[in-house]
Amino acid sequence: QVQLVESGGGLVQPGGSLRLSCAASGSILSINTMGWYRQAPGKQRELVATVTRGGDTNYADSVKGRFTISRDNAKNTVYLQMNSLKPDDTAVYYCNADRVVTGPLLYINTYWGQGTRVTVSS
Repeated sequence: QVQLVESGGGLVQPGGSLRLSCAASGSILSINTMGWYRQAPGKQRELVATVTRGGDTNYADSVKGRFTISRDNAKNTVYLQMNSLKPDDTAVYYCNADRVVTGPLLYINTYWGQGTRVTVSS
């Protein structure tokens, strides 16, 4: 069983910063891609940023230049540094771990965190 635990959400004023963290635990042998998605009220879940095990990153156009994703493979943890936050960034942010290989039977699955709320408001 794999669990993803997110932290770091909260209320911040426009222009402020937050750092999200997501730690994966369980019988994990490797994780291919880790990422962050978000879902605003009344909208579909959308990709924010992803990072591969090798460090290749991908960002939504709306966050390029403001958000930075990184990961620590040894800790199975992914981070999202969010700067210059805007009210449109308000959403529940979900951590994702894709193509997670778990032992001892080498199952491969995708996992989601429970979500952490980010509110950008004055």
